[in-house]
Formats: sequence, C-alpha cells, structure tokens
Amino acid sequence: MKELIKKIKTTQSLSPEAEAYLFSISKKKTYAKGEILIREGQNVNKIFFVTDGCLRSYCIDKNGKEHTLQFAINGWWISDYIANYNNDPATLTIECLKESTVIEFNAEKLNQILIPFPEYEPFKRNTLERHIVSLHKRILNQLIMTAAERYGLFLEQYPDIEQYTRNYHIASYLGITTESLSRIRKEMAME
Repeated sequence: MKELIKKIKTTQSLSPEAEAYLFSISKKKTYAKGEILIREGQNVNKIFFVTDGCLRSYCIDKNGKEHTLQFAINGWWISDYIANYNNDPATLTIECLKESTVIEFNAEKLNQILIPFPEYEPFKRNTLERHIVSLHKRILNQLIMTAAERYGLFLEQYPDIEQYTRNYHIASYLGITTESLSRIRKEMAME
C-alpha cells in the first residue's frame, strides 16, 4: 500500500484521513501463479493495483478462443471495468501469470472516494486518462501497424514479460496466430 500512496503523492498531497480511508478499503494479497482473481460470469466488485507480479485479463469467444485484453505489471491497475461500472457479470477473466502481490480495493468504495476526499480527484482523473490513452494507442496500433511492429512495441512496453507468458497469450494480445508470432521472432532474430 505504501507504494501506491507514494505514487499518489508524486502528483498531489493526501491528508492522513484520505490515506487511512485508502487503507480501510483495501487488502494486500498475494496470489499464486495460475490463480484466478476474477472469473467470467461472476459478479465483480474489486479493482487491483499490482505491486509485484504479472497478471492478464482475457475473454473467450463463442468458439473457445482466448483473447488477451491486458497485461498488468508492477504499478498497473486491472479489473473488469465494464462489469464494475455497469454492474454486470464479468466478461473477462483475470489470472496471475506468476506469483503476484496486489492491493485489492472494493470498487464501489474506491469510486466513492471523491465524496469525502476531493483531493484524490487529480490522481483518479490522471489514472483514467492514462488508461484511455493506452486503450486508444492499442486500437490505433492494431489498425495502422504491422504485426511485426506491434510485437516490437510490445517488447518495449513489457521487456521481461515473455518469461511469464505463453506464446498464445502474446499472440492473442497482438491479434495474430502463434504461427505468425513464431515467424516474426525468426525474422527478427535474422536481422
């Protein structure tokens, strides 16, 4: 939790009461590799801040194929935000790709933090804006970049993640087949 408080304090000040509130609505938890934090179809009321580890969110289409939406590493947030905000059952599954430590928040209480503690607003807004920018970049990259360019960017964004992920996780995130990923890796190795 201290890591998150420190991150928040880099952009704003927090009162001791606001810090105490954050502690009261959160729990530090460690999950084993392969453990599921959210399962498709369940009710969701949690948001996770990753302090150590690697998680991924994915959905499964009607043909049983997995599609990776997000990887979350140290300092990143992850949840099924659609389920949280629309009060719908989860459409995503979130799993640990390696042992991970997270700060688990009650989503409803975290979303209501601005009522008693308006000083938290700049951090919350900045986090939301960065999330939107990240999603827009991902969509644009899918539209205008080649698969090899997307893979190169992926390696820049997640330099150590390949040791925790399976090839099909990365391929599904990039929107390509595992065979295409293998071909791209071979071509990059020859350069």
